[in-house]
Order: sequence, then C-alpha cells, then structure tokens
Amino acid sequence: MSGIRSNMARLTDRYSRRTIALFWLAIVSIIIFTLIYLEQIAVLYVLATLSLVVLLLIVGFADLEKVSRDKIEGFAGKPE
Repeated sequence: MSGIRSNMARLTDRYSRRTIALFWLAIVSIIIFTLIYLEQIAVLYVLATLSLVVLLLIVGFADLEKVSRDKIEGFAGKPE
C-alpha cells in the first residue's frame, strides 16, 4: 500500500498551501454570501457559533509548551 498515495498528498503536490487556502476562502465566502442573500441569518449564527467552538477547542488542546523556537522561525523562512 505504500505505493498508493492519498488524495491530499497528491493535491498538495499539485497546488501550494496558499492556493489551497485561497480555494477554501472562496468556497466559504460563496456559502456566506449565499446565506446572506437568502436571508438565512439564523443559519449564519449557528455556523459562526460552531466555528468559534471548534477554534477554541483547537487552541485549548494545542500543546504549545513543546513548540521550539526553531519550528516557529521555520514558518517565517530563514534567509540562508
């Protein structure tokens, strides 16, 4: 099974992380605009509440003590 790669691995090989993030942003924006246009504000309230709960759970369970300084600087991209 090692020869078979997952769909996500193939997707990240084809598109950069920024492109994937922009794709998700476009999808979420279309959904939100559609819900506003259709005047489904109650659904937007529920989605906003659930997304905040998920965000708080992710932050709450994040193990920030084991993040070293090298990993943090790796995201910014060190000039070599």
